[in-house]
Amino acid sequence: MPDNNSKTTYVADNVDVAVVGAGHAGCEAALACARLGLNTVVFAINLDSIAMMPCNPSVGGSSKGHLVREIDALGGEMGKNIDKTYLQIKMLNTSKGPAVYSLRAQADKNRYKETMKKTMEETPNLKIKQAEVTDIIVENGEIKGVKTSSGAIFYSKAVIIATGTYLKARCLFGETIIQSGPSGFKAATGLSQSLIDNGIKIYRFKTGTPARIDKKTVDFSKMIPQYGDKEIVPFSFEDTPEKIAREQVKCYLTYTNEKTHSIIRKNLNRSPLYAGVIEGTGPRYCPSIEDKVVRFADKDRHQIFIEPEGESTNELYVQGMSSSLPEEVQIALYHTVPGLEHCEFMRTAYAIEYDCIDATQLKLSLEFKKIKGLFGAGQFNGTSGYEEAAAQGIIAGINAARYVQKKEPVILKRSDAYIGVLIDDIVTKGSREPYRMMTSRAEYRLLLRQDNADERLTPIGHEVGLISDERYAKFLKKEEMIEAEKERICSVTIGKRPEVQEFLEKHHSAQIKSGVRLSDLLKRPELNYESLAEIDTQRPDLPKDVRDEAAIKIKYEGYIKQQMNTVEQFIKLENRVLPEDIDYSTIKGLRIEAAQKLNDIRPVSIGHASRIAGVSPADISVLLIHLEQIKREARNGK
Repeated sequence: MPDNNSKTTYVADNVDVAVVGAGHAGCEAALACARLGLNTVVFAINLDSIAMMPCNPSVGGSSKGHLVREIDALGGEMGKNIDKTYLQIKMLNTSKGPAVYSLRAQADKNRYKETMKKTMEETPNLKIKQAEVTDIIVENGEIKGVKTSSGAIFYSKAVIIATGTYLKARCLFGETIIQSGPSGFKAATGLSQSLIDNGIKIYRFKTGTPARIDKKTVDFSKMIPQYGDKEIVPFSFEDTPEKIAREQVKCYLTYTNEKTHSIIRKNLNRSPLYAGVIEGTGPRYCPSIEDKVVRFADKDRHQIFIEPEGESTNELYVQGMSSSLPEEVQIALYHTVPGLEHCEFMRTAYAIEYDCIDATQLKLSLEFKKIKGLFGAGQFNGTSGYEEAAAQGIIAGINAARYVQKKEPVILKRSDAYIGVLIDDIVTKGSREPYRMMTSRAEYRLLLRQDNADERLTPIGHEVGLISDERYAKFLKKEEMIEAEKERICSVTIGKRPEVQEFLEKHHSAQIKSGVRLSDLLKRPELNYESLAEIDTQRPDLPKDVRDEAAIKIKYEGYIKQQMNTVEQFIKLENRVLPEDIDYSTIKGLRIEAAQKLNDIRPVSIGHASRIAGVSPADISVLLIHLEQIKREARNGK
C-alpha cells in the first residue's frame, strides 16, 4: 500500500518494543526490554555506530561516575562494559568528601563498542537492524510502530526514541558544512518531521568535539604524565579489582598559552559559532576552546589532556580543545601547545547541530504525555554525555517494558538516585541547552554516593527483574557484612595504652584520658579507617568496598542523619499526589503564570509542582488548600 510519499510499504515484523537508535541510551533501553522478556528490535543507521564514542572515549567522571554505578545497580550494562575495556581508571575528587568521589575510566573506544555490540547480539529476544526510521505510527494518541526509509513497517506496542545527535544533523568547521551525523555517519533526515506532525516540539542543540592527532607526531616529554590508580575500583558491583586488573596506559597534561589564545581571537569571525551560522544552543559546561578564550578572558592558560583512543590505534583525543574554527586555524592553534608543535591531524575538530525535544513533554517515566507508549531517552531528550544517555536509556527501557506488561512505571525520586535528579530536572524544568549532570544538582548528595548505589537501587533492579537472584543474594551478604563491621567498630573500646597515645601523637590527634570507642576515633577528621588498623588489632579481613562503606557510614553519621531528616520532609511533599485531571486554570488564587506552567508540566505531586519554574511558594499553598478541599468533598460524598 503506497504511503503519502508514494513509497511502497510492507509489514516487516510485529514486536513488543522498537528502539530507534543504538547509542548509549538505545543500548541500555534495548537490553533492558529484551532481558525483561519482551520481543525487542533496535535500529541503528549503521551497525558500526552501535555504542560509538564520537566524542571523548571515556566513561564516568564527576557525577557521571555516580550515574554509571546506578545504571549497574539497576541491572544495566555500561559499568560491566567499561570494566572490560578500560585503558586507565581513576577515582576523582579524593581530596574532597566521599559524596563527590567519582570514578572515571579512559576507554578503548573500538573495543568498547565491539564488546557492547557482541553483548547485544547474544541477548535473547533482541533483534538488531541497520535502517533509518523515518516515521512513527500513531493512532488515536497511541503508538503503533515505526516505519523505515525503505518502507518497512514494524508494528510495536511501545517505541523508544534514542536518536542521539543524528536527527537532521550537520557538522561544521569554519566555512565547511557537512550534512552528516557524528564521525561521518549518515544523518537521520526524515524522523524530525514525523515527530512535528504528531505534535512534538523540537529544539535545535549543538555540541562539538576536538581533533584527533597522530601519536607519532607528539612530544610527550613536554607534558605531565597522568597515571591511573594502583588500587582500582570497578564500575560494576559484580566485578572485583582482581578480576579487572590490567596494565594501564598513561594520559598526559599540557596547557594552552597566550599564542593559542591570540590565534583564536584573531579568527573568531571565522567560527560558525560566532558568525551566526550555528543555530543550535551549545553546552555551557563543555565549551569549545574559542568559547573558553572569550568567556574566561582573564585566564592565561587552559588545561589540555592528551588521551589515547585505543590500544590498536595511534589516534589521540585532545580533551579541552573542541572547536569549530577552520581546519587551518585549528592546526595553527594546536601547534602552539607544548608537545603538539608538530602534531598532525587525523580527524578535524567540528561542531555538530541536531534536533532534540523539549523534555517537559515527557512524564517522569520518560513516556510522552500526549502519545501513549512512546518514550524518549538520551540526547534526544536534550541532555549531553554518554552516561546521562545510558541512565535515561535503562529507565526508558524498564518503563516501556512495564507499559507493555501493564505495570506501574518505575519513578526514581531525587532522594533515590542521581538518575532521579537528572530526569526530574529535564522533565520539570526543561533545558535550553544540553543538560549535563553535576554533583551540585543533587540536594542529597551525601546520601547519593557512588559507593552506596547498590544499596539504594539493587532492590529496585531485583524487583523489576534485571538483577538475578544470585546477584541479589550476594548484595544482601555484603549488606550484612557492612552492618556487622559497623556494629563491631561502635562496640570496640580502645584503652589508654602507650602505643595508642603514640599513635594519636603521630597523627596529630588529641590524646585520650580514658577508654574511647573506636567509632569516636574514626569520626576525628585527621583519622581514617585504614590508619586506625594500627591500633585496631582484632580487625576482620573484609573486602575493600565493605570496609569503605562501613567507615563512611560511621564517620559521616551526623551529616547523614541530618540529610535523612531533610529527605523525610521532601518525601512528605512527594507523597501529596495531585489528581491527573486537574484544570489548574480553574483554581482560585493561582497566578496565571503558575496555572499555565502547571497545566503544561502536569506535576504528579506537590513536591514535583514546587520545582517548576514560575510556581511560587504562595502557589504551592493554594494547591495544598485545594487538595484539602478535594478531600473534604470526598468525605462528604460530593
